[in-house]
Parts: sequence; structure tokens; C-alpha cells
Amino acid sequence: MVSKLPSFYTGHLLVAMPQMEDPRFERTVVYMCAHNADGAMGLVVNKLFDAITFPDLLEQLSIETGTKTEQIRVHFGGPVESGRGFVLHSDDYVRDGTLKVRQGFALTATVDILKAIAQGEGPNHSLLALGYSGWGPGQLESEIASNGWLVVPAKPELVFANELDDKWEHAMNAMGVTLGSLSGFVGRA
Repeated sequence: MVSKLPSFYTGHLLVAMPQMEDPRFERTVVYMCAHNADGAMGLVVNKLFDAITFPDLLEQLSIETGTKTEQIRVHFGGPVESGRGFVLHSDDYVRDGTLKVRQGFALTATVDILKAIAQGEGPNHSLLALGYSGWGPGQLESEIASNGWLVVPAKPELVFANELDDKWEHAMNAMGVTLGSLSGFVGRA
């Protein structure tokens, strides 16, 4: 029996196939924040943005830290608008400007969430990313059909896990896929 994947992948993970040719996405896991007929937007959840730390970002934005400030890492969300920040987080924190993506996940791109995190009043789980990954209409579907990505259901324990080095393999394993079973060839039976 062939299972039908949803026509749109909002709330799912894209897992780069081993033969991914774009070095920016090699061995990446992307959480899909939005996907519809107009295109797609997601955040890479397993690569860090080395140019800035959370305290540096707070200082640049003149945000005071509290006594319970959580030290979170800044992720490389993708190559589009690398100066723009996004916080992918658990849906226990919802304010004006928060997009509820799906059960367990929300996205906020306002400075208020950074202030809440700095004061220790933010969501239970969060991932701060600079930049995002974007696709035009039909582009993502074409890349999936060309064997560029696997689509995997997203689970909070995988998305928000601190261990980044193993996240790509864990995402593959979540689908029951082993590296030896993958083929870079697309074909029809």
C-alpha cells in the first residue's frame, strides 16, 4: 500500500538526501513553518549561526537580561534574509504576532519573545534562527520529486533537541530509513 503524503508540508520536517548538491543544505533538517500554493518557508534546525551569540543579539537590541536568562544558541535558519530573526517554539507561548504552525509548534518573529526569553518568561522550548529557507511556487515540490528531500513528521523532541550533530540521522531514522537503503536515483516502476 502506498501512503499518500500531504499536499502541503507545513509542520513537517524536510530531511536533505545524502546527494543534496546545494552545500547550504547538505545534511540539513528543515522545519516547515508554512507551505501553500504560493511557496514555502522553513527553518534549518540543525546548524548554528556562528557569527553571533544570544547575549550579543540581546545587547545589539538593547534587551536587558534577567536572572533566569536562558542561554540559547542562534541557529542558521537558511540563506534568505540572514539578518531577520525567528523563534520556533512550543505552543505554550502565544502572543500577538505568533503563528500557531501545528500542535506543539508555534513561530514568533517579534522582539517581544526575545525579551520574554531574556527574562526567563519565554516558551518551554525554543529555537532561535537568523534567516530562513524559502521556495517559490512549485519549487519545493519539484525538489522533493527530484529526490532532494525526504518529508518526515515533526516531533518536538527531535526539533528542539540540543544535540545538533545527530539530528539529521535521527530524522532519517524517525522515518525508518537507513543511509544504506537510500538511492540517489529517481525512477518509475
